[in-house]
Amino acid sequence: MQGVAQSAHRVEDRRFLSGFGRYLDDVQPRDCAAMVILRSPHAHAVILSVDVDVAESMPGVLSVLTGARLAKLGVADMPCMAPVEAQGCKAPFLPPRPVLARDKVRYAGEPVVAIIAETALAARDAAEAVVVEYEALDGVSDPHAAIAGAPAIWPDAPDNVSFTWSLGDAAATEALFSQADEVVALDLVNNRVAGLPLETRGAIGEYDLRDGRYTLHVSSQGGHSIRRIIAQHVLRIPETNLRVVTPDVGGGFGPKIFAYPEYVLSLVAARQTGRPVKWISERMEALQSDTQGRGQRCRAELALTRDGRFLAMRFDALADLGGYPSQHGPMIATLAGAGLHPSVYDVQSVHLRVRGVFTNTVPTDSYRGAGRPEVIYAVERLVEAAALRLGIASDEIRRRNFVPRAAMPYKTATGQVYDDGDFAALLDAGLKRADYAGRETRRAEALRRGKLLGTGLAYFIDRCGRGLDETAELRFDPSGSAVLFVGSQNNGQGHETAYADIVAHELGLPRNLVRVVQGDTDQVSFGRGTGGSRALAVGGNAVYLGTRKVLAKARRIAAHKLGCEDNALVFEGGLFRVSDSNRSLAFTDVVKLAFLPAELPKDMEPGLDEIAHYTPAAPTFPNGCHVATVEIDIATARLELVRYVAVNDIGTLLNRRLVDGQMHGGLAQGIGQALLEHVVYDADSGQMLTGSLNDYCYPKADDFELFELDYVEIPCRSNPLGVKGCGEAGAIAAPPAVMNAVLDALRDYDCADLQMPVTADRLFAILHR
Repeated sequence: MQGVAQSAHRVEDRRFLSGFGRYLDDVQPRDCAAMVILRSPHAHAVILSVDVDVAESMPGVLSVLTGARLAKLGVADMPCMAPVEAQGCKAPFLPPRPVLARDKVRYAGEPVVAIIAETALAARDAAEAVVVEYEALDGVSDPHAAIAGAPAIWPDAPDNVSFTWSLGDAAATEALFSQADEVVALDLVNNRVAGLPLETRGAIGEYDLRDGRYTLHVSSQGGHSIRRIIAQHVLRIPETNLRVVTPDVGGGFGPKIFAYPEYVLSLVAARQTGRPVKWISERMEALQSDTQGRGQRCRAELALTRDGRFLAMRFDALADLGGYPSQHGPMIATLAGAGLHPSVYDVQSVHLRVRGVFTNTVPTDSYRGAGRPEVIYAVERLVEAAALRLGIASDEIRRRNFVPRAAMPYKTATGQVYDDGDFAALLDAGLKRADYAGRETRRAEALRRGKLLGTGLAYFIDRCGRGLDETAELRFDPSGSAVLFVGSQNNGQGHETAYADIVAHELGLPRNLVRVVQGDTDQVSFGRGTGGSRALAVGGNAVYLGTRKVLAKARRIAAHKLGCEDNALVFEGGLFRVSDSNRSLAFTDVVKLAFLPAELPKDMEPGLDEIAHYTPAAPTFPNGCHVATVEIDIATARLELVRYVAVNDIGTLLNRRLVDGQMHGGLAQGIGQALLEHVVYDADSGQMLTGSLNDYCYPKADDFELFELDYVEIPCRSNPLGVKGCGEAGAIAAPPAVMNAVLDALRDYDCADLQMPVTADRLFAILHR
């Protein structure tokens, strides 16, 4: 499969660039009503009463929903689905989340009342007439304060700890630390960030009285899981009674994976009013209602010998869950990154403890990288601190501790099996591309201009494509064209292009004869959605296996037509050719023959349709070397990213254009976290201080230099395509690379307490102490 459509243009771009993309707000059902959500102004409060009488009587109002009314309608709470208990966590407290708050609110922005009206304006007017009486309570927005005597957010978690989870051999790790010549320790903050997709979340609910079926149109990362959660656990209806349709999606990044209260409300409201009901989040509303990412405090420790050999690592983390454990939130803080803590280093033992902590903030969950950025950030910051402590060059201390390629496949101290990888080779390639050897000369030149130049190195490894299966269904019509149904969901990555390329390449079809269908649970029978860089590693391999099954049947038909044995045929370039002969048959002609029973071998059913499931045998492990260079103006504290080099091993490279796009996006979000982005809450009131784009600093084009990307192809041994995944690499590698560059620039200053994001005020304080 190497080299499939290496630079092919994206199929999707024609409609996007010409303005014909069809996003959720472009869907306009007839007689559609609007829904507005009244949200809590308090971070922590008891609800004493909810008076909606005036609101219900206002012009244009069709229905008003409250928590009490939902309970009478039999609408259940939304469950946390994270399987932490099954992984050895003793008695975690994972309470469900009400669709609308009933007795108490636990973060500012929690939904309290839903108003449905003829127009959004009428619904907003009615929302202002709703009277909710609250008794404000003391809240807490800092996880350290939450476990240090703050008021209990949940009665069953008096210390505000939802769970305590651990991994690794504590005794063995402690023994190695006691033997170590040196111990390096850091207190690190992985700052909270907002997903901020260009297209905000939204939902359109419909209910058909004729057959009792609901339809949910939603901007999502996969409709099947949303259908399962809402149907089975919240509405308690058969899944077949709920259809979920996802049109074009303007970015997901994790927050669009989950079922949210607004999706349930749109469906309930549609049944109550007998009309379609639409809700589209506004940007400020998104900042206080979408799940947020990261939010972790970690004490990281590394034990090593005086010559720089790593012995053991130890991590003690507090994971900020927010006011409720989100759908997968506890899993992101634990299982999603668990096992990657040795990273690419030959370490004898690792121990990890994670405590999930409730705070009066928006719930946290998956965000690009989902647990792995937190792990690699801690490891790479430790490695850099160890190099500084021992006076060993950053690249040299990594070389001394890399798992060598000769040891592959390699089983880490935490049980991960790396099938293949050449970490030293990628390090060398990255350093050469970045001219790492000349960094001190450039630093001296920058200093003459009144600037501090720093160069930061980070090596990352990710774990992708693990766990559950994916399905691909190929259908053909007599004209020779194909329709591919896949259960993953395109959010801008280019799935339509990648999947069509695989089918076209394997079957010798022109790409314009392959159409890809996603995002409709009535058309696509099964799917796991998009997340964890699994689209190609799992979905792509399902597509590939589907083409193998199609070819097997097509070969029999071609052999029957050409009067030869199956094994006498060679298939290449879209032709079945009899060996040592000029007799051949095009695949498109075989497709047409497949619909003519008289032309088929005995007992063969007409058609070429096939379904393939692919279950990963093992995870994939993309990895790479990233080198960031920054300049800091000494007088103004202005920081500029002046160069960023990344050399990655993502396995087989199918389409360079798509991969570069994914790398660019991941790097933008990773660099944004390191330098710009931070969801901030007021310590006393719990109010979000970054509740609009005037306050939340998101990355913009002029914050970046042109990224310099290169790839070393080392195919994955555990899947047919040899792919490893690329979508989250940049978000994992960039934060430590940039932070290490900043700390290198500030090497002559007291900056031990510097945390992400590296804002101008923090830099100014360091430079002018």
